[in-house]
Amino acid sequence: MEEKIVFIGGKGGVGKSTTSAALALVRADAGKKTLIVSTDPAHNLGDIFHKKLGHEKKQLTENLWGMEVDSREESARYIEGVKKNLEGLVKSKMVEEVHRQIDMASASPGAEEAALFDRLTAIILEEKDEFDHIIFDTAPTGHTLRLLTLPELMTVWIDGMLEKRRKTNENYTQLLNDGEPVEDPIYDVLQRRREKFEAVREIVLDEKQTNFVFVMIPERLSILETQQAIEQLHQHHFHIRDIFVNKVLPEHADGTFLEKRREVEKEHLKQLRETFRKQRLVEIPLFEEDVATLDQLKTFSEHLRLSMTNK
Repeated sequence: MEEKIVFIGGKGGVGKSTTSAALALVRADAGKKTLIVSTDPAHNLGDIFHKKLGHEKKQLTENLWGMEVDSREESARYIEGVKKNLEGLVKSKMVEEVHRQIDMASASPGAEEAALFDRLTAIILEEKDEFDHIIFDTAPTGHTLRLLTLPELMTVWIDGMLEKRRKTNENYTQLLNDGEPVEDPIYDVLQRRREKFEAVREIVLDEKQTNFVFVMIPERLSILETQQAIEQLHQHHFHIRDIFVNKVLPEHADGTFLEKRREVEKEHLKQLRETFRKQRLVEIPLFEEDVATLDQLKTFSEHLRLSMTNK
């Protein structure tokens, strides 16, 4: 797992944030300059490192930086950016109505995801040369699926908008401008955005640069959800090669209750090994305590490093 960009997803409550933080620590401890980015609305990254994180990256340890991206804040910044881009492009008497329409659009379904994707696009393009690794701790599965399929959808949408603007400009050229091409700042803005989305799409689809990892636990619902998610991502040309199986009962766990639980877990482990034959499975044991301190996270990351090495 030496890819520059890693997206980590999975069902809620399986330990995505802890696993993301541990993987980032593995990379940082190996001397790699690493950035970890949380896009989960229920941010845990700052709590794990006991530091307040926000929109801008902050150093967490030597070689490791982190940030938490809030979709609502990104949506507000995104809308203000759209309004600013339109300054001078519409008549002054229309500005108030245009702003009202933009504010209404900002409340529509998918607006926050589009803004979040715009931010991730900026992070990837602006930070990829600054860092050896960028690790994204994403929201639960459904949200991650929509986010990762946005590059394709946004590119198609912008292509449609560009085609409409091109035809409009051709008509203006023929009818009103004596055959001289018209200047269209909106077309230029759309074209630049398309180029950004296409650049990011090329990066995330390049398996040498980008990896998509799912975290799961050895339980029936987690297996089913992970299987469905992998199939959906495969349809969009995202191929999952690695799965972290978290919270596996260690052999030394004793007691009648845990023995019974281990028997059930063995069946689930057998099922997931058969289901995910094409993926590399990295098993991580269940720890006696929550990962609540940096020392505990380092212990977790060492287990993760050894598990990956043994694969």
